[in-house]
Amino acid sequence: MEFDFGAVLVDWRLLAKGVAWTIGLTAIATVIGMAVGVACAWARANGPPWLRWVAGSYVELIRNTPFIVQLFFIFFGLPAAGVKLTPETASIIAMVMNLGAYSTEIIRAGIEATPKGQIEAAVSLALNKVQVFTRVVLPPALKKVWPAMVSQIIIVMLGSAVCGQISTEELSYAANLIQSRNFRAFESFIIATLIYLALAVALRKLLNWAGPRFFFGR
Repeated sequence: MEFDFGAVLVDWRLLAKGVAWTIGLTAIATVIGMAVGVACAWARANGPPWLRWVAGSYVELIRNTPFIVQLFFIFFGLPAAGVKLTPETASIIAMVMNLGAYSTEIIRAGIEATPKGQIEAAVSLALNKVQVFTRVVLPPALKKVWPAMVSQIIIVMLGSAVCGQISTEELSYAANLIQSRNFRAFESFIIATLIYLALAVALRKLLNWAGPRFFFGR
């Protein structure tokens, strides 16, 4: 068997476009998904009973169904209800929903590990509930669970490969398109695998650098 990686790399523009879409989808899903996770974690930890039930139902629904089923429901199922979405929009919504559900439980674990004395001390300083949560509870909670959060974000980034099934032009879509043209499937997906590996390593380093600086301090 002879390998010809040049036959794949000649279409580097398609690969670059796929990488750009993968990074873009991951960036948007990370920002919005973490915001959803923080909100739902607060709801599950401190919200009224009805809000806890709503947040809990969302988390259980997403965590106990496959990502590809969620993606297909959004892209193929919602049009039956009159909601038509582009592949990119459907991919972002699915990734946000998925990361939001998993990050909810990760962040909630950090919130519930916060000592009650620390919260009582903040209240004694006349901080309101929002200030107590955003300044006293959330930063140390994120610090405790940041390694798990980083791993989950990377899993969501790698899961974006599924989005090629609805014609989102991310990396796996590009690799599949290239191999359909030159029939070099082995070379195409080896290159895609190496790119995903590089993206995962780079994303982990970036998040480990950004966490202490922007989310919870040193």
